Amino acid sequence: MNTVDKYKQYVNTAFVKAVEPVVITQASGATITAEDGKTYTDFFAGISVVNAGHCNPQVLAAAKAQMDKLVHCCSYVYHVPVVADLAEKLAQITPGRLQKSFFGNGGAEANEGAMRLAKQATKKQEFISLQGSFHGRSLATLSITGNCGRKRGGGPYLSGCAYHPAPNCYRCPYAKTYPACDLHCAKELESTILYTTADNVAAFIAEPVMGEGGVIVPPLEYFREIKKVLDKHGILLMADEVQSGFGRTGKMFAIEHFGVEPDILTMAKGIADGFPLSCFIARLEIADAFRPGDHLSTFGGNPVSCAASLANIAYFEREKLCDQSLAKGKVLVAALKELQKTQKLIGDVRGLGLMVGVEFVRDAKKTPATEEAGKLRNALRQKGFLVGLGGTFGNVMRLQPPLTITEEQIQSLVKAVDECLNMSL
Repeated sequence: MNTVDKYKQYVNTAFVKAVEPVVITQASGATITAEDGKTYTDFFAGISVVNAGHCNPQVLAAAKAQMDKLVHCCSYVYHVPVVADLAEKLAQITPGRLQKSFFGNGGAEANEGAMRLAKQATKKQEFISLQGSFHGRSLATLSITGNCGRKRGGGPYLSGCAYHPAPNCYRCPYAKTYPACDLHCAKELESTILYTTADNVAAFIAEPVMGEGGVIVPPLEYFREIKKVLDKHGILLMADEVQSGFGRTGKMFAIEHFGVEPDILTMAKGIADGFPLSCFIARLEIADAFRPGDHLSTFGGNPVSCAASLANIAYFEREKLCDQSLAKGKVLVAALKELQKTQKLIGDVRGLGLMVGVEFVRDAKKTPATEEAGKLRNALRQKGFLVGLGGTFGNVMRLQPPLTITEEQIQSLVKAVDECLNMSL
């Protein structure tokens, strides 16, 4: 029985939209090799995970060295040097006064733990998140996710969450245009608090750049206006950097673009270049709100993953991957905007660094070209390029390659997109 048949028989993939499977046997950098020998250029990086490239040699060497010393002992019961070293490093590279870390295994775990901490620190029970947002697939994180496509069939969800309109300038919920809008979407947070909550809000939770929501990039002044409202009501700002962190947007963390200091920041995906690890980090006085028994993670802070993370961060700093992401992202966006002039299906091109979204629409009314976007993804796969799809309507091509991608590979992707769009989709 081959791999595809074994998956059909034994691996539950009923939650994945049916597509022709690619059986991957190895990967390096931005190149994936399939079982049949065909190679693909990866423009999705395992959903924005292998930011330093697939099988980065320095990261692998650090993980292998740690395996020979210690694999597991539960780092919250015992102290492990590599865990302490990583926590210290994260305090140094995260913005503002963020200092104490709690380690877990995945993004949903980080976000759920951060929610628990926010409640403990503020003695409040409610949350506000953005419409179209995605924060994980656990019950609590789906409860703060503002996307019905991710939540459908899973309720009832937890109460105590309000959803504020997202800062989507291409599809402004207030039918306004930036900058004439005067950041109406941010200032209206006051109304969301007054009319849709019990004014008992612990935290406002937002992805600085929304990933699953379709790579939504707010105006650079957006979070400063949001922070004014939050401070007035004593509400914490929780930045969900699970997808946008670790150089993805051209800064180590995307919130750095917006000139505000988060009270809690969550991270996963790119933190260890593919090794399972997540974290939420908070200011000292917030972190210390936990009391014995409040929280724990058996596998959180796994020494092997922590060693990989330290090597990953060292590689980032040595190779200036954040700078590379910013520069290469500008090349990608410029090339796609040039393509937009001749391809009528392209409604919008947006992004920061190498977190880029291309929204496809059928007409001037911005009717989502969902079917066409799906066909484009399949056509690109046939040409040897792997991309993601997202957005509320599934009509946004998500381009989030390893930050080690070359400009030649970027131009090859853009050329392939042009060729595919010239076909009958």
